Amino acid sequence: MGRCRPFRERRVRRAGVPAAVAILLAALCAGTGSASVRTDFDPATVRKLDAAITEVMKQTGMPGLNIGLWMPGRGVYEKSFGIADKQTGTPMKSDLHSRIGSVTKTFTVTGVLQLVDQGKAGLDDPISRYVSGVPGGDSITLRQLADMRSGLFDYTTDKKWLDDVRADPHRTYTPRQLVDVAFGHPPNFKPGAKWEYSNTNTILLGMLVEKVSGQSLADYLREHVFAPLKLDGTSLPGDSAMPDPHAHGYTDFTPKGTVADATNWNPSWAWAAGAVISDLDDLHTWAPALADGRLLTPKTQAERLRTLPIGAGPGASYGLGILDFNGWLGHNGELPGYETIAAQLPAEKATLVVLVNSDIDYRGKNLSSMIGNAVTSIVTPDHLWPAPVATKAK
Repeated sequence: MGRCRPFRERRVRRAGVPAAVAILLAALCAGTGSASVRTDFDPATVRKLDAAITEVMKQTGMPGLNIGLWMPGRGVYEKSFGIADKQTGTPMKSDLHSRIGSVTKTFTVTGVLQLVDQGKAGLDDPISRYVSGVPGGDSITLRQLADMRSGLFDYTTDKKWLDDVRADPHRTYTPRQLVDVAFGHPPNFKPGAKWEYSNTNTILLGMLVEKVSGQSLADYLREHVFAPLKLDGTSLPGDSAMPDPHAHGYTDFTPKGTVADATNWNPSWAWAAGAVISDLDDLHTWAPALADGRLLTPKTQAERLRTLPIGAGPGASYGLGILDFNGWLGHNGELPGYETIAAQLPAEKATLVVLVNSDIDYRGKNLSSMIGNAVTSIVTPDHLWPAPVATKAK
């Protein structure tokens, strides 16, 4: 197996390597045919991981995936499997961009928490102070929006809305249009009564960031979250275009359930809740930064990590825009054509990133979580990433 570390131009730029040398390094790595492979775990573990991932791919029929597992003192496992484009047969490579779905929530909520640190908003402020027209908004706090306890109806479960998205996945939606779909339904429960996942919550938090900062959410995240960590391949798009290079994404989220290429579908319907684009390298940086709170004060990070059970089995809890799955802190994401995991295990300083270019469930399970479960069963059996039942608009 090749030992050439996956080449990414911006990684060598960060290290101060001259552009001409960077280009030469790229050519040399490409020539080895191993630009998407780096493994220095012990050979037995590598064989187990290869076999487990290959088996899940065979079982589910997923087209391709990128995976990165970084465990200090034990090893690194960065590898690409399968294909990035069914039409051309182009192989998956580790530098390809993907849509990351609800991992977006970790960025949006970080933006909110930064504003809290600056004294421009308070976690226990009512959302009505910042966004008008929210049913019961005087009693719903920013904290309850961030930890999914607002009770607000999730617009992505509205049947008519879902039918409209399936019929025209290229349509552009505004944030206000999205929350108005939710507000057409009565709240599901009183604020704080229980946990229930709702994309409406994070759309409202995105609207809050824009109101308080005076910037678009895309500009705010680029300046205050992406740039400080040099996440050069991460963006919140303003249209449906995918930056090059990218993996094509495949979905059955269509009127008749047929498989379609969703690569250039308009993600505006997910916006602050799920529209960010990123790649393996950036998420490798982001997951530990999210878990250790390096963009926040210790006090606010402690608030983020105060998780409560979500009723999805033992070991599953949720904080402020962050999941805790048996000690793994981060989030999973799903958008038509793509699935993602980005998580850190502080107990072992381990980072796991999974990027799959399909969201076609296998027997009610989402593909990325099946990979996550298979991998953690081998390397961290005491800290499993579970494989929960998927929902389509996540």
